[in-house]
Amino acid sequence: MKRLGAWLFYLVGALAIAYLGLYAYVAFTGRDMTPGDPIRIFRRPDAPSYSRREAVPEVALSIVNPPCADSRERHCRPG
Repeated sequence: MKRLGAWLFYLVGALAIAYLGLYAYVAFTGRDMTPGDPIRIFRRPDAPSYSRREAVPEVALSIVNPPCADSRERHCRPG
């Protein structure tokens, strides 16, 4: 069992060294990244708009951010 652990340790070390060598090869011989055309993301025309903000009821605001007696506190909503 001890011998198997030692060989497993050597195998993991060899894989780590191979990975670092491959990373160094790609880093030094790879192409330079140059900016090109922007990425174009296409959406379906009938997809819902998640950026639209609808009116939030006052009840929901008072639950999330209740008004405080002292409005100088940063976490309080003026009320």
